[in-house]
Amino acid sequence: MNKSQDEFQANRPAGYMKLLEDLGIDTIPNWHHSLVAKSNVHRVSQAAGQVEEVYPKKYWPGETVGDHLEFALKYDGVNLAILSLIFRQLQETDLLNHIVSKPTGKYVRKLWFLFEFLTEKVLPLDDLSMGNYIDLLNPKDYCTNGAKIRIRRQRINDNLMGNRKFCPTVRKTEILLRYEESQLTQRCEQVVSGYSPALLRRALQYLYNKETKSSFEIEKIHPTPSRTERFVSLLSLAEKDHFCKKAQLIKVQNRIVDERFRSSNYRINQNYVGETVAWQNEKIHFVSPRPEDLPNLMEGLISAHERMNEGTVSPVIHAAAISFGFVFLHPFEDGNGRLHRFLIHNILARKGFTPRGLMFPISAAMLNKPGEYDYALESFSRPLLPLVDYSIDEAGHMTVQNETSVWYRFLDLTAQAEALYGFIDNTIEEELKNELDFLANYDQTKVGIQEIVDMPDKLIDLFIRFCLQNNGKLSKKKRESQFSFLLEEELTLLEKAVSSGYGSFEV
Repeated sequence: MNKSQDEFQANRPAGYMKLLEDLGIDTIPNWHHSLVAKSNVHRVSQAAGQVEEVYPKKYWPGETVGDHLEFALKYDGVNLAILSLIFRQLQETDLLNHIVSKPTGKYVRKLWFLFEFLTEKVLPLDDLSMGNYIDLLNPKDYCTNGAKIRIRRQRINDNLMGNRKFCPTVRKTEILLRYEESQLTQRCEQVVSGYSPALLRRALQYLYNKETKSSFEIEKIHPTPSRTERFVSLLSLAEKDHFCKKAQLIKVQNRIVDERFRSSNYRINQNYVGETVAWQNEKIHFVSPRPEDLPNLMEGLISAHERMNEGTVSPVIHAAAISFGFVFLHPFEDGNGRLHRFLIHNILARKGFTPRGLMFPISAAMLNKPGEYDYALESFSRPLLPLVDYSIDEAGHMTVQNETSVWYRFLDLTAQAEALYGFIDNTIEEELKNELDFLANYDQTKVGIQEIVDMPDKLIDLFIRFCLQNNGKLSKKKRESQFSFLLEEELTLLEKAVSSGYGSFEV
């Protein structure tokens, strides 16, 4: 046996790994796995978003359930879904004895609170009568809600972003910290400060149309003009009201889907995302919550949104938590993806992140980076799939046989928050600037064209578009069909005006 194999066998699982193995629980893997060596080695390895850390032997916490729960909170982090499953299966007396042994300990108080929070059971313990209040989540490690709820019983500041019906967590990774320090709102204001108010007003309608087109195109949908216009008008309302309310969500869903698929309530059927690979053979990519679990989950999501509104959660983290939480709950038969992206705009606008009178074409960034958008969705859906027991009948109707709500109730949305920050960054630096430059160049080019030939605006627009589509030149066919009235010398000057205005010919 070589040294690495011998060392591996000497490492003992600790924290969540130890508890899950002992209790035989299958879960979506926690982001951090702990092992304790029988030597003084300390090693950290990372792959595909998972961290494995081997601690020196002095870190071994002990043999009890309580020892490893404390170790988990200290080194593996707060994973509400895993804790919920562990609390269901452990012997309550084991946890109770551990709490009684050191009732004022920081991690013991957190375990005590989390047990009662997640199980809705009350342990036979008296409330604490002394001691400082401590934050449940460390703000250095987690995105937290500044509007803390003081829990007198354990003297805990509940700074979670949600409640027991729906509570997402987002870890403060190096990527998120860099984005938080990059001052995206200020950078956006710097970008738009170089353009006139009149151009920005014109740009807004253009951006509404681009966002609408991109949002439908992500789902490979070709909407009718009336459906397109309904979505455009909806985007114009994004900064005017909070739409994460049941009645509002239903109204929005009715506006953006084919009238035959409008909902009057949350879905009552099991839905899923998949593709047919052969007759009666579906390849499943994602399974949404059971319909009987939806009312409770959606009530929790809406309450979490309201709690974040009252607190100090970053607008981008807030938007990521609610919008991705929404799309994973998939509460309607149709329109969930478009609603998910609309909620991003709604929350960013209402929280003052988006400059007033402007909109980020975030769906365009998602469309241009499909791999990153798919990863944001699949980082949850892929590890979830093996945990869902389902069957599909001949008509394609799915039935989920096991209880799955815990996975949708307590989501780690760190990857999704990182992705949303990335899309916003790309939107500000590329999409938004490109669109504003395009319109500014159009204005310059239009003035140049009118000085040569005083054409109607519609013909000017056509001329510019045709030239940009043909490397700066008007094709012979387009000239004959639309611009036969132009003299040869006028055509040459007009093409030079387009070249001067745009410099490049990509549309």
